[in-house]
Amino acid sequence: MTIDGKTIEAEAGQTIMQVARDADLSIPSLCDSRELKGFGSCRMCVVEIGGRPGTSASCTTPAADGMVVNTQTDKLWKLRRGIVELYVSEHPLDCLTCSANGDCELQDVAAEVGLRDVRYDVEPSNTKQGVDTSNPFFFFDPSKCIVCSRCVRACDDLQVTHALSIDGRGFASRIIAGADESFMDSDCVSCGACVNECPVGALEDKQLRAAGNPDKWVRTTCGFCGVGCQFDAGIKGNQLVTMKPSADSPVNNGHACVKGRFASAYVNHKERLATPMIRETNDGEFREASWEEAYAFITERWKKILDESGPDALGTITSSRSTNELNYLGSKLMRAVVGTNNVDNCARVCHSATVKGMMTVFGAGAGTNSLGDIDVTDLLLASGCNPIHGHPVTGSRIMRARRRGMKLIVADPISTEFAQMANIHLQLRPGTNVALFQGLAHIVLRDGLEASSEWMETRTENLDPFKQMIAEMPPERCSELTTIPIETLEAAAHLYASVNAAMSVHGLGMTEHSHGSEGVMALASLALLTGNVGRPGTGINPLRGQNNVQGSCDMGALPNVYTNYQSASDVEQQQKVSAAWGVDVPTRAGMTYPKMLHAIKEGNVRSMYMIGSDIAHTDPNNEFVQDALGQLELLIVQDIFMTESAKLAHVVLPAATFLESNGTYTNGERRIQRI
Repeated sequence: MTIDGKTIEAEAGQTIMQVARDADLSIPSLCDSRELKGFGSCRMCVVEIGGRPGTSASCTTPAADGMVVNTQTDKLWKLRRGIVELYVSEHPLDCLTCSANGDCELQDVAAEVGLRDVRYDVEPSNTKQGVDTSNPFFFFDPSKCIVCSRCVRACDDLQVTHALSIDGRGFASRIIAGADESFMDSDCVSCGACVNECPVGALEDKQLRAAGNPDKWVRTTCGFCGVGCQFDAGIKGNQLVTMKPSADSPVNNGHACVKGRFASAYVNHKERLATPMIRETNDGEFREASWEEAYAFITERWKKILDESGPDALGTITSSRSTNELNYLGSKLMRAVVGTNNVDNCARVCHSATVKGMMTVFGAGAGTNSLGDIDVTDLLLASGCNPIHGHPVTGSRIMRARRRGMKLIVADPISTEFAQMANIHLQLRPGTNVALFQGLAHIVLRDGLEASSEWMETRTENLDPFKQMIAEMPPERCSELTTIPIETLEAAAHLYASVNAAMSVHGLGMTEHSHGSEGVMALASLALLTGNVGRPGTGINPLRGQNNVQGSCDMGALPNVYTNYQSASDVEQQQKVSAAWGVDVPTRAGMTYPKMLHAIKEGNVRSMYMIGSDIAHTDPNNEFVQDALGQLELLIVQDIFMTESAKLAHVVLPAATFLESNGTYTNGERRIQRI
């Protein structure tokens, strides 16, 4: 096709606007967005097409082979100028005090069409509605709204919350939240998609409005959950002003949740730790110290403990909220400098079941595919998770897939909002995941629904022993154990095995259990049995809890493995790591941190270094944990705030947040990203 005399190759299914955008050709628009489907409401993007009368909206008109398009004729500029004049006549002209000044698409389009005066002397509609300040993160000023519908479409098509709509007609038309209520009282989840899409200043980030526009933008990766969304952090004078989701990120595609979009302001909090603090005794008062004094205080006491009790009297807990590099160095500090394998992190508690289960079945302790497969799979099996609340960006992705027809099976003891969306809800008794997946596998084998013999022979092993094991879990026994009706089990097995591509996601509801690893293995075996691994839209994907659960384990911040899960008890691996580090690594087995706490009680562990870990607050049996930490001769806590664990420490060291650090995170789909 040809646009303004330029010959362009386009893909079938693209609109004229999409083709022009890909070719770096500008067509003015107000209602169009790269993230949304064409809508055609503003009429700014009208073009002339050879052989067709009138003008067409380029954002809704499909491109066609041989099409000749003009976007720059005098007729079009006159039409656009008249449209913009109408928009401006309905818009407050307080540009100099508006936070969108300089980043306002209405300003840009007015300049592009050459609008210099407005003939209509009218008061903009909706000026008496007042500004909705109910949401803690953004304002809504209806008087500035141009009713382009981008916020409504973002809420419907990206977030899939359907909290916004248009009320009224003509000049009285306006955006409303819920049933014409405040944003806070509506179903709005504060994801910020509407704020991100607003082309004018009708929806304003409160923090951005208070601080002013950033003077630079820095790409980073979110420090909250394991989805790994990327953001552009707006910085002004070395202070965070705003966080905007990155449109070109393959993880979140310009979308975000409330925490990622608005909750990073804690980096500017007045209670942040900024100076090392020391106290000599458990009941003494903290005093500020220099870094040199803090280092000297630690090394003097560590040397004393090492001389008297050996290296295993020390231990460290790193953090799955910290970078890959920090977790690697935490492990190396203990193993290469101190001489102990006493290194652990909280990821071992929550998702080590997945690592072990996936390692046993696939030889790699991580997901087999990317979250992008949700966009193309025919069916999703979700176990022990509620991504709508736990991983909202992935939850929205799943809801978008449901709209296109993806089937959904949810295994969850609770009838959550997510479970109520499912085609089939497997409401199992808590802790019976192994029985459930073995029972589904039994039905698949009984009814001949397994993958082809070629697949089974070339992609799997140990099929006969597996069949013998599964034979002991017929539907009757599975139903008895799980309390799921037999007919529901049959329907789920048939649905899962009958589609062309099925993938699964699972969360802590399945892994934080005494048989968590076996549950993951049973789920993985079901996928192998039906051929749902290694193809687009298939696979097993753990929904990691914190932002670097995968990376902290990959980096070897665990007592029993080095990087990439190389066994710390294997002589060959010990020699390999010793050669790389230039020291003899310890050969004695390391302790998990619960074992370290018991060893404190026994007098065998005398010092711990906790990095970004607050077990005095987060762990069960708080009194036991706090009592154990209180018996240490030297407790070092490094964190960004004075946490419950820090209050028990002898040395408190300030830490940097993800926005103040360099390094990488590894998200739940194994994607390594710079922060």
